[in-house]
Amino acid sequence: MGPRLPPNATRAILTLLPKELPPSLQSKPATLCQVLSRYPRDGVGQTVHQSRWAQKGIHSSYWQVTRTKLKLEGKHGKAWGRLVWKGKMVSEREELIPGSLKYNWATGSS
Repeated sequence: MGPRLPPNATRAILTLLPKELPPSLQSKPATLCQVLSRYPRDGVGQTVHQSRWAQKGIHSSYWQVTRTKLKLEGKHGKAWGRLVWKGKMVSEREELIPGSLKYNWATGSS
């Protein structure tokens, strides 16, 4: 673990940041395009899931992102991948990931 910053330094750094961080610097769940824009190569290789899946009791499910086409710094775009649903690979080949702008997404498995 690295050295801790004094509280004054933390506050000083926070004052330098814009009030609303760009999507690429936020860590909270967001649209799929915003989440993928936080990673190198626009998130290709990442595993992602819809945040609502866990609330619905859907576990061990995620998309493995294989290709992306992001626009406007991650505010819009499309992503393709392979679906793993409840631990089983469902997609035989890559397919467009639905709901990319409609739902909140997070990285990892649900």
